[in-house]
Amino acid sequence: MAEAYLLSDDEVLAFVVRGYHLVRPELPEGFDAEVCAAIEGLKANPGNKILDAVPLLHQVYGHPQVRGALASLLGPDYHMNGHRHLHTNPPGSRSQGWHQDGTNVRHHQVRTVLGMYYPQTVSPEMGPTVVMPGTHFRNAPTDRLQTYANLRGQVALTVEAGTVAITHYDIWHAATLNRADRPRHMLKFLFDRVSAPTAPSWNHDPAQAEMAAPRRLHEMVGAQGYCSDYYKEWELRQDMWNWLRGARVPVPPGAFKDMLS
Repeated sequence: MAEAYLLSDDEVLAFVVRGYHLVRPELPEGFDAEVCAAIEGLKANPGNKILDAVPLLHQVYGHPQVRGALASLLGPDYHMNGHRHLHTNPPGSRSQGWHQDGTNVRHHQVRTVLGMYYPQTVSPEMGPTVVMPGTHFRNAPTDRLQTYANLRGQVALTVEAGTVAITHYDIWHAATLNRADRPRHMLKFLFDRVSAPTAPSWNHDPAQAEMAAPRRLHEMVGAQGYCSDYYKEWELRQDMWNWLRGARVPVPPGAFKDMLS
């Protein structure tokens, strides 16, 4: 079933450039409200045991639409990481500082993604998560990121109930001030690539991709302007696209390497 929901070339290219993809799986009516009720009935945050505490979440991350997107980006043999967490943004909270969950190393791989499930519709007043497109290719020390405020081009994830935001592990993101009278919930799960790609794992059309790739990989995100940093980013985009398609991408001497290089 998941094969029917694999991403297209254009969707994978958009992920390469922006660092995130949104999925809204077709779940039963009332399902998201049931998840919210289960969350709000917990006596404490169970941390990594949230899946045991709220087994309904198996239906979210096991849904063919979610599995299809994850397999497209991580390969069909991806697996769910043991780390997961319930994040609740209560009324009156302070905005969170920009941060990366990854290791602050520029690279061309998609090794880990976040799967952030929102069981309620998120309005601008509810303290949505904000992401900065393209920053999965950019690094800054956390203490420097903490000094940044609103960034030109940032995207607030004001999404409908049931949405799963799949983001590159290194993308800059933050929770914002909740000005509403109710909490905003988000379930964060991690998914890991197991093996390096040897061929596209999505719905790939070579002829269509050949036409779409140059346009997509050279589009601008974030602050507009032409500078050396953007040329570096374009090269990393091209390397990521080629790597995901199974092509060998040279790793410069001294660069970050691992089993998936």
